[in-house]
Amino acid sequence: MKPRGKFRGQLAAAWQKNNSLLCVGLDPDPARFPAHLQGKPGAIFDFCTAIADATADLACAFKPQIAYFAANRAEDQLEALITHIHEKHPDIPVILDAKRGDIGSTAEQYAIEAFERYQADAVTVNPYMGRDSVEPWLAYADKGVILLCRTSNPGGSDLQFQKVGAGGTALFELVAEMVAKDWNPDNKYAGQLGLVVGATFPGEIARVRKIVDDLPLLVPGIGAQGGDIEATVNAGKTAAGTGLMINSSRAILYASKGEDFAVAARQVARETRDAINRWR
Repeated sequence: MKPRGKFRGQLAAAWQKNNSLLCVGLDPDPARFPAHLQGKPGAIFDFCTAIADATADLACAFKPQIAYFAANRAEDQLEALITHIHEKHPDIPVILDAKRGDIGSTAEQYAIEAFERYQADAVTVNPYMGRDSVEPWLAYADKGVILLCRTSNPGGSDLQFQKVGAGGTALFELVAEMVAKDWNPDNKYAGQLGLVVGATFPGEIARVRKIVDDLPLLVPGIGAQGGDIEATVNAGKTAAGTGLMINSSRAILYASKGEDFAVAARQVARETRDAINRWR
């Protein structure tokens, strides 16, 4: 298998090759699997690889959520899944959705887990312990580090919308500015950094885009969470019509409960990709 390139370059190539801003989330819940996979050893791997194979030419990224694997003692299947995607679909980056955040020495171990054990191309990270908790991730120069900024859940407003400083800046805006500028001196980490901004808050997406210029945004919240595709794309796209990884998980994964689940997933992924492209 050829060496992986820098995350930002991988992502830009996938945007162009697949004409897609769609990120396919891989959140495997065995209770929702088709009957023929229920109770089968290795079912999580089989389910997720079928989805990945069916949607790879429609996506700009895959995003496995680590909790779904760990809760089912399936970390080995996660490793195998990422290996499968790299081998079969080498042009599509894999973002490990882990939302890790801890002090430097512990962050180093989490970075080893994400980038050396699982071989992810990027990872989601919680920045709320400050710059030194993020630096161990940035030590992996080829890897993406996507920091939580304005999350899609309603409770995100409890902290992220609080005003900080005399100017009335919201905390999520301060995070965006710090990531884009203070934590990115002379654009040193521009090939690595990105932000998570939820589709449920298009006004905030637009504000973040204005702050961070063309840094990529991972945008959860369309589909099951109710985010509007038109508003999301209009708020977050760059001048080039890219800059976004718009994630859809459940709507694609569970489009069918039958043996045709992968075919149905492909259809929903295609419809979602095309709906996104209508507003680019």
